[in-house]
Amino acid sequence: MFERLACTCEGCDRPLTVDDPELEFRRGECRRRAYECGCGTVTITVARR
Repeated sequence: MFERLACTCEGCDRPLTVDDPELEFRRGECRRRAYECGCGTVTITVARR
């Protein structure tokens, strides 16, 4: 179900893809990703596998 959720930039609503993250942290079943958009906004996502 959550695999179909879209990640967008908090500043300009540009779609962010799995190929875009600058940083990815994994701990157990959780993944935290930091995306830096061209507009300068950093968006953080947290997901469970």
